[in-house]
Amino acid sequence: MNDKDFLYLKHMNKDNLIHLTLALIAFVLAYSIAYFTGVDLVKEAVLCAFIIQWLLFIPAYLFQTEKFYDLSGSLTYIFVICYVSYYSLRGNEINFGNIILASAILIWTIRLGSFLFFRIHKAGEDKRFRSIKTSPTRFFMTWTLQGMWVSICSACALTAISTSKGVQVNSLLYVGLAFFLIGFLIEIISDNQKSKFRSNPENKDKFITTGLWSFSRHPNYLGEIILWLGITIMSISSLSGWQFITLISPIFTYILLVYVSGVRILEANGKKKWGHLESYQDYLKKTPSLIFK
Repeated sequence: MNDKDFLYLKHMNKDNLIHLTLALIAFVLAYSIAYFTGVDLVKEAVLCAFIIQWLLFIPAYLFQTEKFYDLSGSLTYIFVICYVSYYSLRGNEINFGNIILASAILIWTIRLGSFLFFRIHKAGEDKRFRSIKTSPTRFFMTWTLQGMWVSICSACALTAISTSKGVQVNSLLYVGLAFFLIGFLIEIISDNQKSKFRSNPENKDKFITTGLWSFSRHPNYLGEIILWLGITIMSISSLSGWQFITLISPIFTYILLVYVSGVRILEANGKKKWGHLESYQDYLKKTPSLIFK
C-alpha cells in the first residue's frame, strides 16, 4: 500500500467515525427528550421511530435508492401518532383534543409525504443523495437523522396525547389549531405554486417570484414552521414538569429548516445558479428569506 492509498483509507475511516458519532448523538438527543417526559409510551414511540429508519436503511443502501426516504418519514409519523393514540385510550373514553391534535399531524404528514414521493419519482432522483447513498455510514446517519426529525418534532404532541388526561380542550387548543391551519395552507399553496411554475417549459432554469414567493423566498418552510408552532400550542396545556422540554419542537423545526437543510442549501444553490443575475440579486434584497429581513 502506497502513501496515497494509506491517506485515503485514513480519511475514509475518519469520515465513517464522524458519521456514526453524529448518528449516535442524534439518537441520544431524541431519546433523552423522550426519557425526560417520564412517559413510557413516548419512549417506546421514539424507539420505534429509529428502529423503522434503521430497518429501511438496509434495502435503501442495498438497492442504492433514496426514492422512499421521504415517504418512510411520513409513514413513521403515522405510526408513532397512531401508536400513542391507540394505547392512550382509557376504556371507551374518547378524548376530543387527542383526535384534533393527532388528525392535524396525520393530515400534514400524508399530504407532505405523498407530495415529496411523487415529486422525486417524477424527477427520477433526489440530487441531495448522489454522494450520500454511496457511503454506508453517511447514508445510515441520514436515516438516523430522519428518526431524530420525527421524534423531536412530534415529541410535544406525543407527550400531550399520552398524558393521563390527554390533550386539554381549551382556548389554547383552538389558537394552536388556527396557527396549524394557517401554516398548513401556506405550505400547500406555496408548494402548488412552485410545482405549477416548474411545469411550464418557459420557466426552465428560472426562479419563482410570483404568488407567495413574492413575499417570502421560502414560504413553504415558513408554513411548516408556523404549523409546528400550532401543534406545540395545542399541546402545551397538557404538559407539566420536565415535559416542557418537548417545547423544543418548533425551535428544532426552525433550526433544522433554516440552518441545517432547506433554506441554507437552497440559498447556496440559488446563488450558484442565479447569483450572477441582477434580477436575482434584486429578489434577494427585496424579499425576506422567511417573513422578516
